[in-house]
Amino acid sequence: MKKRILGALTVLWLFTGCETTQQILSTLPASTGQTGSTAQIAAGLKEALTIGTQNSTGRLSSLNGFFANAALKILMPPEAKKVESTLRNVGFGSLVDKAVLAMNRGAEEAAKSATPIFVNAIRQMTITDAIGILRGGDFAATNYFKQKTTDALTTAFRPVINNALKNVDATKYWSDIFSTYNKFSSTPVNTDLTAYVTEKAIAGIFHEVGLEEQKIRQDPAARVTDLLKTVFGSPLAQTR
Repeated sequence: MKKRILGALTVLWLFTGCETTQQILSTLPASTGQTGSTAQIAAGLKEALTIGTQNSTGRLSSLNGFFANAALKILMPPEAKKVESTLRNVGFGSLVDKAVLAMNRGAEEAAKSATPIFVNAIRQMTITDAIGILRGGDFAATNYFKQKTTDALTTAFRPVINNALKNVDATKYWSDIFSTYNKFSSTPVNTDLTAYVTEKAIAGIFHEVGLEEQKIRQDPAARVTDLLKTVFGSPLAQTR
């Protein structure tokens, strides 16, 4: 049972920070039955996830949320590096730069539509789902979102990213360049630039969430607080 409470707290810290966690858990009764307390913690988890996903997508959807983030910046795929180098060598570097900027601007714009999708997944979360996250491993919350939101995110992101790329003719150039390149290459490049950027944008969101979740879950310093001592001293914490 201690692991369950600890899991709840670490996820709450992950997505809201200590102050919000204190507010959420202050509503928990000091002495209640196991079922009631579990339901309360699950409700707090859902509230924490809602706030956290809003904050995360807010950061990524801001100007340079992807473009200025070295870990998330969307670049040409590895299989396109040779073509990119050739274009730069013959004086088309600005074209490549515009395409890269457009890919990241498209991802940033698309990220604005992620919040309601995450919120909807959280609203549909059952007590069983919440317990699974609390008992889960380092990426339990992240994996829940991947399962519940990937299809919806793809549907929402694709048209936004496609429009951003069209504004600089990136999709046209990409298709023209790599359709020709593929005729002579044993390793074809996907000519659907929109699909590539959509996939990278969604992966970027989950990557950031996953890293933060892992760090908070594994860092003991983030969990040794008076709040933890108070919760572990409750009747619920004594139940094994």
